[in-house]
Amino acid sequence: MGILSRKVTCNTHGQDSSYFLGWEEYEKNPYDEVNNPNGIIQMGLAENQLSFDLIESWLAKNQEAANFEREGQSIFRELALFQDYHGLPSFKNAMSGFMSENRGNRVSFDPKKLVLTAGATSANETLMFCLADPGDAFLLPTPYYPGFDRDLKWRTGVEIVPIQCTSANGFRITKSALEEAYKQAQKLNLKVKGVLITNPSNPLGTTITRTELNRVLDFVSRKNIHLVSDEIYSGTVFTSPGFISVMEVLKENKLENTDVSKRVHIVYSLSKDLGLPGFRVGVIYSNDDIVVAAATKMSSFGLISSQTQYLLSALLSDKSFTKNYLKENQTRLKNRHNKLVSGLEASGIDCLKSNAGLFCWVDMRHLLNSNTFEAEIELWKKIVYEVKLNISPGSSCHCNEPGWFRVCFANMSEETLEVALNRLKMFVYGPSSTTRSQSEHQRLKTLRKMKVSNWVFRLSFQDREPEER
Repeated sequence: MGILSRKVTCNTHGQDSSYFLGWEEYEKNPYDEVNNPNGIIQMGLAENQLSFDLIESWLAKNQEAANFEREGQSIFRELALFQDYHGLPSFKNAMSGFMSENRGNRVSFDPKKLVLTAGATSANETLMFCLADPGDAFLLPTPYYPGFDRDLKWRTGVEIVPIQCTSANGFRITKSALEEAYKQAQKLNLKVKGVLITNPSNPLGTTITRTELNRVLDFVSRKNIHLVSDEIYSGTVFTSPGFISVMEVLKENKLENTDVSKRVHIVYSLSKDLGLPGFRVGVIYSNDDIVVAAATKMSSFGLISSQTQYLLSALLSDKSFTKNYLKENQTRLKNRHNKLVSGLEASGIDCLKSNAGLFCWVDMRHLLNSNTFEAEIELWKKIVYEVKLNISPGSSCHCNEPGWFRVCFANMSEETLEVALNRLKMFVYGPSSTTRSQSEHQRLKTLRKMKVSNWVFRLSFQDREPEER
């Protein structure tokens, strides 16, 4: 009989995924401009470091909040003592207001329906505990964030069934893909409790269209199941089409205060939009009072510190700051995104057209030796060990087409990004980037794309549906 629990000794955490293994390799040999210029550059981490100066400037001007003071008096003792799991009302009010502002004030959020959690990781797991029993399933569109295998499944016992999306239509969610995933779950004798979407998508960097949101809402309504919309990248949308929250679609369809609205839940955090993953600030928003009450009790296992809540309630309540921050941050993300895309194009590499997020979904199918996931991992290892860039292979995101990679661009300086792009160009074209080698590369790329396109078309022609422009 084992000494440790089955939960601890099982391997469902997902730590052996190439997504996490790339991080481990980076940590052994991290790039540093001065001290380790030949190290691995971290392009597998979706962090936003582009607008720290805006927050630092606010902190410098708002010493009272930064020093935990109110009207010149220290409130250190007040914050140091026990706070219950409902959170500071001032913070919940400020957070609700910021979430509305992030959505152009087209919808509003009630602070009473907000549950505070230690980051989106905790929020997503808490929702799984609230909505599903061990052995039940949630449907997720592919490709999806590799950490979901840990966040949704590891401790809850919930299963994930993929909704297979393909490059044939830009990885859009189709009606037939939703139905197919539901049937697949039934074949596996799994009870489907809901659908989880990320909007904007991680790893695609695209916003979900109104057509898709209506399609998913119709699906969960017919099946009488839940919809969890993870909207942690909502403030990173840097170009049109803009972000449409599931709450807006509920409002447009006059579904507020209906049974359907009670089965729609939003996850949000400040990790991506404000670049504060270390602050551990996440929220669940639900119209179901029972879910709110249960999730609030469960938040005891992962509270946000009172100091963090106090500081951020002051920052988020400063409307001139938040308005300027959201606008400036989106401008910087757009510029950095364009730099990555044009740099990849110079190496003959395309990306899925995207309008949000801290990463691009990069098409390297033409660089594979064969159209297999083995070839994808072989290419990934070369990029990690030879080119010394940590990027995430599509297979770690459960993409069903080999050769796609997620490449992050906002967690490094512009100079470091240039180094990364030069390394990649050297890898693709060789040390002497001659016109001949570039034209040969383009020829191979065209051939490979023709082969892959035919394969994808055969695989998914039944899923091709007219999509909203």
